[in-house]
Amino acid sequence: MLLAVSDLHVSHAANREIVESFWPLTPDDCLLLAGDIAEQEADFTWVISTLSQRFAQVVWTPGNHELWCTPKDPLKLPGVLRYEHLVNICRQHKVLTPEDEFYRYRMGDGTAITIAPIFTLYDYSFRNSGDYTEDQAIERARRCGVMSSDEFFLKTYPHKNIIDWCRERIRYTEKRLNTIPDGENIVLMSHFPIIRKPLESLRNTEFSIWCGSEKTHKWASRKGVRMVVYGHLHIPNIEYIQGIAHIEASLGYPREWREHNRHSYLVKLDELLEYTTEYQ
Repeated sequence: MLLAVSDLHVSHAANREIVESFWPLTPDDCLLLAGDIAEQEADFTWVISTLSQRFAQVVWTPGNHELWCTPKDPLKLPGVLRYEHLVNICRQHKVLTPEDEFYRYRMGDGTAITIAPIFTLYDYSFRNSGDYTEDQAIERARRCGVMSSDEFFLKTYPHKNIIDWCRERIRYTEKRLNTIPDGENIVLMSHFPIIRKPLESLRNTEFSIWCGSEKTHKWASRKGVRMVVYGHLHIPNIEYIQGIAHIEASLGYPREWREHNRHSYLVKLDELLEYTTEYQ
């Protein structure tokens, strides 16, 4: 079974209890973790260690919260240094990351699926009007009562800013995706949505500037892509766009998942993959 979840935010005790309840359904289950596990290294390591011991394979890609560097954080690594440190923690537990070889998952009918974790951040290009500059878009969001804590806690060292880091990650990811042979079925796994349409569900669409990049849009229609798994929005959803399943797999904060009245938190992807493969 191929399972997915994102936005665990285990600094909340209720969320930590839910993660404690995660167990595979079969001995061969693979779990996709699409970012925002935790802000603190200790919490992050606990999740990676716990779930890697239970599931046959875990694949992780970072969200924005893992990259936060707050004043009280004992881990004083900013930007790329922090990301590389988290990658090393994952590797110690044999959890795959956007820096490792793509994982080949085999469905029950024998169909092989390439799991491609993506780490690209955002560049403010998902703004409501192209007439605004990045700074103007941030100010507009602030005036609308929206401000991402990333502006204070997400350090981009050694890059000048988040836009430069995002551009570097997009170039890197495109090179990796180009190594996938033609004919392979692909699941793209990203913390941020890779197309704009899911952002229509946001209560305040000004927040969209912190939700990805227009430069990733073409990846959704890439040959072989059957599914896109993402998080970040805290709006669990499955939407078929041009025959591709776009799955928002967030757990979210306790007040959110309680409002959603959900009975399960791990998204089962196998049946959805069968549908999209047939659709193609």
